[in-house]
Amino acid sequence: MAPSEIDAASAAVELSLAMKRLRARLRAESPASDQWTLSQLSVLARLVRDGPATASQLAHAEHVRPQSIAEIVGALRAGGLVAATPDPTDGRKTTLRPTAAGRRLVQSVWASREAWLARAIETVVDQRRQTTLTDAIALLNDLAEFDRDPALRGRR
Repeated sequence: MAPSEIDAASAAVELSLAMKRLRARLRAESPASDQWTLSQLSVLARLVRDGPATASQLAHAEHVRPQSIAEIVGALRAGGLVAATPDPTDGRKTTLRPTAAGRRLVQSVWASREAWLARAIETVVDQRRQTTLTDAIALLNDLAEFDRDPALRGRR
């Protein structure tokens, strides 16, 4: 095996570690997010980006159990970042929306993280590696959408 080639198991470990380091660095670059977990910020950002959703829809989109989403949403509601209203089509369901404070927090976090990451990309990624970065972003998105067992789709 050439030095630049690694097997899937080794790649999984290295990718996981690299992603953890990058997430930690992005978090460090955004002091506004200090009191919120990554999961909470992810759910809040999804509501800002994609619009209102039910807890079930959020659990599916975030790939977490309904119990986990209930805890996340509870914390966001308690913090005044998310509001809940009865679903207009099914009163048994609740629709979640970001509040103005939730939108401001997401904008602040995104702005600081994007500014740092843009500076890092401009500094580290030379012209020759830009295509590699673009390909890597597409690949990471594909990996995020991979479902181990297609029979389980829609059952989360």
